Amino acid sequence: MWTILTNWFSSNLIKIIGWGAIAASVAAVLFGAKQSGRTAERYDQLKKIVEVKDAQLRATLDAPRTRADLVKRLRDGKF
Repeated sequence: MWTILTNWFSSNLIKIIGWGAIAASVAAVLFGAKQSGRTAERYDQLKKIVEVKDAQLRATLDAPRTRADLVKRLRDGKF
């Protein structure tokens, strides 16, 4: 039994290695696609975060500096 198995294995070794290489290549492509999807998602999240921070910075630039400025803006209706 063992000799039959070793003979079959030795005669089909190149085919087994070929199928293993194909399987590894497909797995690598699928893993790369998954990683690129994650990277794109992270980029979108980072872009949103930067936009929110920029909006907050613009809002602080337009904010009144003192209480007197605040009162003036409230009276003028520009708040």
